Amino acid sequence: MQAVEVKSFLEGKLPGTVIEVEGEGCNFQLNVFSDELAALSPVKRQQSIYAHLNPWIADGSIHAVTMKFFSRAAWAERT
Repeated sequence: MQAVEVKSFLEGKLPGTVIEVEGEGCNFQLNVFSDELAALSPVKRQQSIYAHLNPWIADGSIHAVTMKFFSRAAWAERT
C-alpha cells in the first residue's frame, strides 16, 4: 500500500479535508486538516478515520496509523 492511495481514498471519503500521508507498506502517519474533525473529541476524530480504513486494517494491508488533527487556522499559526 502506498501513501498516495491512502491520501486519495480518505480525501474522497472526507470532502473538505486535506490529509498529508507519510509512510509506506503497512505503517502510516497522517496529518489531517479539517475544521469539522478538529472540533470533535480526540476519540471521535480517530473513529472517523478508522471507520474508512477498517477494511484495510482487517485484511492486514494497514498495520499501524498515527494521526494528528489540525484546524486550518491552527495549522496556519504553526507555519
